[in-house]
Amino acid sequence: MELRTESNPAFNTVTAFGRDYIEINEVPYGHAVYFGPTGEIKPWAVQTVADISASLLRDVAGLGAVTTDPLAFLDADAAEQKPADAPEVILIGTGLKQHFLPPHVTQSLLALGIGVESMSTQAAARTYNILMSEGRHVIAALLPYEDATL
Repeated sequence: MELRTESNPAFNTVTAFGRDYIEINEVPYGHAVYFGPTGEIKPWAVQTVADISASLLRDVAGLGAVTTDPLAFLDADAAEQKPADAPEVILIGTGLKQHFLPPHVTQSLLALGIGVESMSTQAAARTYNILMSEGRHVIAALLPYEDATL
């Protein structure tokens, strides 16, 4: 399906998708990818929705691994803080159908105030384009249709 509208070439825009590809800025990708409005389109090491883990979502958000201090409970404000450059929301395109992610996968991002929404790849692509065009700091992590089966 083609998603053609007038777009700013400076921003990453989903321009089409199909059974086995996702097209960003008119460049097709035959594997899962993640990206924001600007910067690199990165391969995502996910073959199926079941492969999505909390650590992979933290990588997508640009947060890296959680470091736990065994004495952190002694400090009142030891809780991890949301970085200033963190995304507002991460849209997960789960392929042809919507598949919800388990709470333990999304919990650490939600605790920081980063939204995580899972939907079909088609819906995620449209939603990403809309939010990106509004100037929102959104990240899309999309699986092509064939790779998204459970």
